[in-house]
Amino acid sequence: MAEDSDLERTEPASTRRLEQAREDGQVARSQELNTFAVLLSAGLGIWLMGHDTLGRLAAMTGAGLAMPRAMAFDPHLMMERLADQGWQGLSALLPLLALTFAAALVAPMLLNGWLFTLKGLQPDFTRMNPLTGLARMFSMHGLVALGKAVAKTVIVGGVSVWVIWHYQDGALGLISESPEAGIGHLGSMVALGFIAISLAMAPIVILDVPFQLWEHHRKLRMSKDEVRKEVRESEGDPQVKARIRSLQREAARKRMMAEVPKADVVVVNPTRFAVALRYHDGAMGAPRVVAKGTQLIAARIREIATEHQIPIVEAPPLARALHQHAELGDEIPEVLYAAVAELLAYIYQLRRHRQFGGKFPEVPRDLPVPANLDPESVPA
Repeated sequence: MAEDSDLERTEPASTRRLEQAREDGQVARSQELNTFAVLLSAGLGIWLMGHDTLGRLAAMTGAGLAMPRAMAFDPHLMMERLADQGWQGLSALLPLLALTFAAALVAPMLLNGWLFTLKGLQPDFTRMNPLTGLARMFSMHGLVALGKAVAKTVIVGGVSVWVIWHYQDGALGLISESPEAGIGHLGSMVALGFIAISLAMAPIVILDVPFQLWEHHRKLRMSKDEVRKEVRESEGDPQVKARIRSLQREAARKRMMAEVPKADVVVVNPTRFAVALRYHDGAMGAPRVVAKGTQLIAARIREIATEHQIPIVEAPPLARALHQHAELGDEIPEVLYAAVAELLAYIYQLRRHRQFGGKFPEVPRDLPVPANLDPESVPA
């Protein structure tokens, strides 16, 4: 039962899945919204520009019917007249065509914004499967499409009948009007009829847009297994991530070990902890931790220090406090200044002894390390 539930698409689509679907051209589409926008823009265009457009078309028609006698015997003149008439007709209709084209372009952007992809033009032979087509016909999408078709037939057909009935007297009255007045009256009736039929589709559009959005997200829903797989792909395979972290730690360890030969002193516990300190008077405000570690890393720090003749001082409380409270590359805590100052004074005396000889300096004991900074001194 658990495996069956994992295969069910019960989880909402992730942001990544929505983006991938958008890249593939899979977005919510409402054909009703597009039809509504085109019809309404055409109606408004005829209402606003119809009189001028019909007037220009009438003038073009009158000019085309007035054919001089010479043109009837010269095919070249007739072709020139035809081309001129074609350009005049196109220029008269161009504003209306541009308005409807803009509406057809903007309407889909109201749902999905700007989207340009050619993946939707690629052939998909699975759509030619008759069984898939039959399943789509009897699916919820097919039932909704059938309901919309019936609703459009009833509503748009009813409004169209009302428009014809309302304007029947006006349409018959065009016979008695002058051509100029009749053209304007006809344009007004056509425009208002377009607008009325377009507005009749508004309820269908209001219901169809949310349904298409819901249907789009429903189709992209994911199963729990797909969600887990996507999380693994986005965050990376745990084994690969662990390997990367291991390589990063190894690289950091190598960089840290390369700083040990530059240290002034290595403070040890004596075997469990090792902290390498470096201090340049005037270049640093306080000594810095250039390397630190425990167990095997501490042993390696001691080996490198021995190879490069870096002084190694056993000061367990100080070593533990530095390892616990000083991060790699940071200056030591202020409360440890006194202890480290005594240690560095010993190092400077040791260097002087190596150069000029004399009495061997005494190794500092009981360095002033606050008990609350020593992990082994703090009660559990």
